[in-house]
Amino acid sequence: MKITALAGGTGATKFLRGLTTVISPESLTVIGNTGDDTLIWGLHISPDLDTVTYALAGLLDETRGWGVSEDSFSCLAAMGALGVDTWFNLGDRDLATHLFRSERLRAGESLTQVTDAIRRALGVKSRIVPATDSPLRTRILTPGGWLGFQEFFVREKALVDVLDVVYDEADRVRPAPGVLESIAEAAAIIVCPSNPITSVGPILAVPGIAEALTATRATVLAISPIVGGAPVSGPAGKLMAAKGLPVSAVGVAQLYSAWLDILVLDDRDQALLPDVVRLGITPVVTDTIMSDRRRAVALARATLEALG
Repeated sequence: MKITALAGGTGATKFLRGLTTVISPESLTVIGNTGDDTLIWGLHISPDLDTVTYALAGLLDETRGWGVSEDSFSCLAAMGALGVDTWFNLGDRDLATHLFRSERLRAGESLTQVTDAIRRALGVKSRIVPATDSPLRTRILTPGGWLGFQEFFVREKALVDVLDVVYDEADRVRPAPGVLESIAEAAAIIVCPSNPITSVGPILAVPGIAEALTATRATVLAISPIVGGAPVSGPAGKLMAAKGLPVSAVGVAQLYSAWLDILVLDDRDQALLPDVVRLGITPVVTDTIMSDRRRAVALARATLEALG
């Protein structure tokens, strides 16, 4: 069974590791968020694409939730000694990925081509494709002005107030090759438990992707990253509030309601089932907290069971 997943962030990586334990990895295509992409030290960084790739390659630093396990940071320290900003932590082995990507992009290859080359080199059997090959950047409006997503999330540690979120250039980009086809050909589509605004939102902002989700005959299922009225991790709550959405699984359902068939909610959100049903979405209740690999596998199995 071909499965296509929309993914970004740590919740997605935990779920995808569990999912590829119970399905053939070759049957999975991951559409990755590029709204987090940025330039650091002149290098093109694709944090969400890299985190998914490292996770499926067994290389992810699971304690941090980003970067390569057991990496060193000698280059970061040397750059700091030269007076360069080092608020965005780049490990030495992680730098190799960014150097490779940046050189290939400058040589004229697309982000899709480079992403595929990286995942193949690291032994990842699942296909990983960016939502778009063109620049699309998430920007956050704060009381002090506009910030790029990494400035907001890493430099400011997501502590500043959020007034609005936009996806720059979204109206000018196109889906990357294979994105729409992977949605049309999938037997099932899973929206990972990722931040709905800054991990899934930039994917949906690419013209044609939301329309493809509406048109597909496949069952579309999402896993709520909001449990008990708060995000499992990260700043999803303040970002959802800034977009006028309830900070709850119902807010997730409202955002995806135009094309969503099934919403997986945590056991603690039983009381929200009637609200989800009223949106025309089938709720499924299970334990969604992936505190270890065993529970991630259990959530993957519950998800597949819900998909039939």
